[in-house]
Amino acid sequence: MTNETPDIADLTLDELRLALAPAIADAAIFDGWGDEALVMAAEQMGADVDVARLAFKGGAIEMVFAWIEAVDVAMAAAFPEDVIASMKIRERIRSLVQFRLDAVAGQEEALRRALSIMAMPQNAAKSARRGWQTADLMWRLAGDTATDYNHYTKRAILASIYGATLAVFVDDTSEGKAETRAFLDRRIEGVMKFEKVKAKWLNPEGESFSVTRFLGRLRYPAR
Repeated sequence: MTNETPDIADLTLDELRLALAPAIADAAIFDGWGDEALVMAAEQMGADVDVARLAFKGGAIEMVFAWIEAVDVAMAAAFPEDVIASMKIRERIRSLVQFRLDAVAGQEEALRRALSIMAMPQNAAKSARRGWQTADLMWRLAGDTATDYNHYTKRAILASIYGATLAVFVDDTSEGKAETRAFLDRRIEGVMKFEKVKAKWLNPEGESFSVTRFLGRLRYPAR
């Protein structure tokens, strides 16, 4: 049995997207997320340009999403269960986000352009779903098994933290991205404190919590 890398001509369109995405991102630093970057990446990787265009028939947003997915795949490979099991939950989340930042270091201009594309009105909903998928993957890699509303709040909060951190990252010129690291640490520290407070608030001494009752009290406070 061999572990030879398959010839790029033998890849499916989904596989080709992931294979080309990092090279497209490199080209996007100078050419933006468009046909020029796609052609440059295809030629660099030895892929048929027409097939590459077919793989990204959705245009720039598909290129950006493929880049995100490629980082997702690399992140999952870098954090198998035996590696992450020895970390505390805080360190798991911080390490997962930091891995993603390190993976795109040097490609800040491509990232800035990608964020602009994702923020376009026609792409906003799809981009939110894509961000949710990445946040979900990070929580699953971190060992989260929540199935109640915590499942959703954790992912929404992490997606928000990650998005805010990226915004700092693209403009961070400090040594070793120190400002970004400090920003991320502060946000994660805030979430950890919130989780502790929330746990006590939702279940003080085993009491049950009713979201409906709580919201009702906010609207109609007791006199």
